[in-house]
Amino acid sequence: MHEEACSSAGFVATQLTQEGARFADLGAALRATPPTSVLTIARGSSDHAAAYAAYLIMSRLGRIVASLPMSLVTLMNAPLHAKDALAIAISQSGQSPDVIEPIRYFREGGATTVALVNDASSPLACAAEWCLPLHAGAEISVAATKSFITSLVAAAQLAGHWHNDPEFLAALAVLPAALHAATEIDWAEAIDVLTPANNIMVVGRGISFPVALEAALKFKETSAIQAEAFSGAEIKHGPMALIDEGYPLMIFATRGPTQAGLIKLAEEMRGRGARVLLAAPADIRERNLTIPVAATPDLDPIVAIQAFYVMAAKLSLARGLNPDKPRHLSKVTKTN
Repeated sequence: MHEEACSSAGFVATQLTQEGARFADLGAALRATPPTSVLTIARGSSDHAAAYAAYLIMSRLGRIVASLPMSLVTLMNAPLHAKDALAIAISQSGQSPDVIEPIRYFREGGATTVALVNDASSPLACAAEWCLPLHAGAEISVAATKSFITSLVAAAQLAGHWHNDPEFLAALAVLPAALHAATEIDWAEAIDVLTPANNIMVVGRGISFPVALEAALKFKETSAIQAEAFSGAEIKHGPMALIDEGYPLMIFATRGPTQAGLIKLAEEMRGRGARVLLAAPADIRERNLTIPVAATPDLDPIVAIQAFYVMAAKLSLARGLNPDKPRHLSKVTKTN
């Protein structure tokens, strides 16, 4: 897991180089024939990447994006109107039936279908009209790292080329350097706090919420910590009742309009006795975990999760576990 996470920058550079023209073609097609609706189709880490894609598309293009409950297609045979929709599936393996079947359904119904998938020869890749390979290479660890990061980058490429935003695309081009810097960040304090922990809340908001979801999943998968992710706006709507002296709380306060509120939340939760791990850029004095920044704030979550993955692999070992072989889990999950 550690080795694969630290290799992400190179695979991102490959994707940007090899698939940039294809993403540009897709962006031009979407501008020429704008979809009437947009939906995402994904599970697990890929669904967290889909949430990031949704934030970018809604904030930059003004298109409302929904996450498809796949059982509507796979189990309930709901009569969904697919014509002129845009369906975006994200997957590492491209083998799960509940991701493949909806893409086939929407393509047959007249939607534009896109697969952001690591295995370009997979059934999902073949089912979609547009296959955009992630170029993450073979991933041996059960816990996804580089495939998740390349999924985020693919989502950003899709949004950037659809929006036809040269500044954002230029920021993407220099992202590999920021990712490499993130692998060298020391999050030893998090390991000290979490090695004996049984549970944790992971918090983000807006563009950082998808990485809070992903971090919570990795805590469960690789360190057997009961972890829940919440938006910073939701903590006071019930979850705060769990906070007692020493309760671990990790907050991703990346740049943007939600950052100030998350920093304020960290201060308040410290006042309530929580052991707060505030991950924020170097200019935030309240932080105790540093994340480098990308060339634009909307890409900061990608750098943040890179720093987190390096820590998570070390934390698993510190807890006496094997991050590459989480109990009860396998690399490819097939659900209907």
